[in-house]
Amino acid sequence: MIKPEKTINGTKWIETIQINAEERATLEDQYGIDEDIIEYVTDNDESTNYVYDINEDDQLFIFLAPYALDKDALRYITQPFGMLLHKDVLFTFNQSHIPEVNTALYSALDNPEVKSVDAFILETLFTVVDSFIPISRAITKKRNYLDKMLNRKTKNSDLVSLSYLQQTLTFLSSAVQTNLSELDRLPKTHFGVGADQDKIDLFEDVQIEGEQVQRMFEIETQVVDRIDHTFNSLANNNLNDTMKFLTIWSLTMAVPTIITGFYGMNVKLPLAGMQYAWMLTLGISVALIVAMLIMLKVWRKM
Repeated sequence: MIKPEKTINGTKWIETIQINAEERATLEDQYGIDEDIIEYVTDNDESTNYVYDINEDDQLFIFLAPYALDKDALRYITQPFGMLLHKDVLFTFNQSHIPEVNTALYSALDNPEVKSVDAFILETLFTVVDSFIPISRAITKKRNYLDKMLNRKTKNSDLVSLSYLQQTLTFLSSAVQTNLSELDRLPKTHFGVGADQDKIDLFEDVQIEGEQVQRMFEIETQVVDRIDHTFNSLANNNLNDTMKFLTIWSLTMAVPTIITGFYGMNVKLPLAGMQYAWMLTLGISVALIVAMLIMLKVWRKM
């Protein structure tokens, strides 16, 4: 979809969302955007980057934003979105239709302090970086719940939730880190050349916000990993206790089986002629069981 043209303080802005082949051809024919650029900026596998074409004087920005697979289960990945400055026209590409990107773009458009395209781009990036924070807080809430479950019976559903948290943190923390690396690099690129004080302040604001989000995800990753290790330790301990109980029980049951099996043979055996021979065999079994349990206790196997 190519939305109607808008203006940012006199500069044209063309917003695109999930463009198809026909709309790609329109961008090529009507606006002269190279086919390779369109392929690059709409590729869902691209990572954060900034490219300046000195021949065309084009500037291309690609950043990663959170993309929800299942908000209730806190399953997130990241998808790229792009901004292209081409012949004094700003093109934005949101091929995955990421809600956070749409919100960021229109938030920057409605901001009365945004007086240039460069400020619009930086304000958009600031809001996108900021969109990671609510997800981090939701992860913290879910992590606290799972932490309480450590003192209770561990369920498979809790382990699945923990796995989802780890996957989400892996995707988002990696995206936050690459975004921050590019934000740190931007002031040194063509985009940062000749920046006035307002633009320098915007650079600093975005970088500070990015660093804050990075620290939040680093802490959450460490805590969730620690909970995962605790879950694994508890599961191993519970398994060891179960195997220990079953081993002792099987040894206990083996003693009477041996005694009764021995005296159950259809041959003449010692004590077989006694009136209360069965009580004697029972007593021998009990005595051997008790002796075995005492030895296991002494040897600290119980």
